[in-house]
Amino acid sequence: MHANPPAGLRIGGRSIGQPTMTQSHSPVDIQDLERQVAEAAKPFQQLVSEMQRVVVGQHELLEGLVIGLLGNGHILIEGVPGLAKTTAVSTLAKAIHTSFQRIQFTPDLLPADLVGTLVYRPNTGDFVVKKGPIFANIILADEINRAPAKVQSALLEAMQERQVTIGTETFAMEDPFLVLATQNPIEQEGTYSLPEAQVDRFMLKLVVRYPSAREERQILDRMARTTGSHQVRAVLQPKDIVAARAVVDSIFIDDRIKDYIVNLVVATRDPGSVKAPVKDLIQYGASPRATIALTIASRARAFLDGRGYVTPQDVKDVALDVLRHRIGISYEAEALEKNGDDIVRTLLEHVPVP
Repeated sequence: MHANPPAGLRIGGRSIGQPTMTQSHSPVDIQDLERQVAEAAKPFQQLVSEMQRVVVGQHELLEGLVIGLLGNGHILIEGVPGLAKTTAVSTLAKAIHTSFQRIQFTPDLLPADLVGTLVYRPNTGDFVVKKGPIFANIILADEINRAPAKVQSALLEAMQERQVTIGTETFAMEDPFLVLATQNPIEQEGTYSLPEAQVDRFMLKLVVRYPSAREERQILDRMARTTGSHQVRAVLQPKDIVAARAVVDSIFIDDRIKDYIVNLVVATRDPGSVKAPVKDLIQYGASPRATIALTIASRARAFLDGRGYVTPQDVKDVALDVLRHRIGISYEAEALEKNGDDIVRTLLEHVPVP
């Protein structure tokens, strides 16, 4: 159960800070913030419901996609074939009235196939820019780890700088711009390991697991037919996403929760500081980018609940998705069959909760 909202919130010019003891504040301030967040969250709760009409189960995946959308962060989705990774992404794109491109990453893919190239026009004797499929609001990078390093480098510029350079010209990406990448964790033949610098650019890494027996029966009843699946209604406009992000930024985070976020990230680098028995399992910890991502994702989690404040449970709910891919595990961890999830869970048990 979430804690009560912090007393004495004050809204001033859309920024919300922790008040001092000498200030007087009306409870109406909190109520105004709660109403604003609850109203802004309704279309996104409807977005999750619309996606659930197509994708059975996988609630964590669907919520993670919406959190990434609200947090303006790219998402890496990992799971074995057949678990609706591609279906979930395409359903998200259809539920938003915006542009969408699916790019199949293959070993022979070239940077020009992704970002575009210069095309020579014989009749005028000059070169013109032909933009590639990266110029869309939502990009599905299917099996991203099958493309070589040059393609990953071109994608990295779009992800981090939100711009693409073709020849001597630089083109800004439209807002919103979201890269949703999928990869298969078991089939490694013909794949390339993603550089750590690129992996760190993904705000979240969502791990898709097998459905339960009950969910699989629902899949059978809904999908075991030769005709098409449910039609998806567009319930959001791009302007709705941009406006909601401003509300997400206004959600209150108490200083103690900020310290909790920092302590959790620092513990990935120095687990001894919280007496967590995972020091020998970690090769390197999460970067400061993880602190930023964990804060934004926690706010987005609170937003989806219609709350104007972040609780420690919000941080815990998103910690695995934010941190699992940012922790480098040691050879000892591999020998013990431990992964980033195991380390993050251990740290969550040892870092003091405010």
